[in-house]
Amino acid sequence: MTERDWCDDSDYDRAAEQAERMARMGWTAILSVTGLMGVAAIAAIVVCLAAAVGMFYVVMVITR
Repeated sequence: MTERDWCDDSDYDRAAEQAERMARMGWTAILSVTGLMGVAAIAAIVVCLAAAVGMFYVVMVITR
């Protein structure tokens, strides 16, 4: 026989392990981007609130 047995599944096992690694890497990328989008959304809300407070302050100062 050849150097590998007829029931050798090493190629399949190697491909399955690589697929699992790629799946984990994909989910890590998805979660990272989602987290960054969440941080960006929170930052945008804070900026909008700060702008609203600033405009309110300006209106209160002008109407005195």
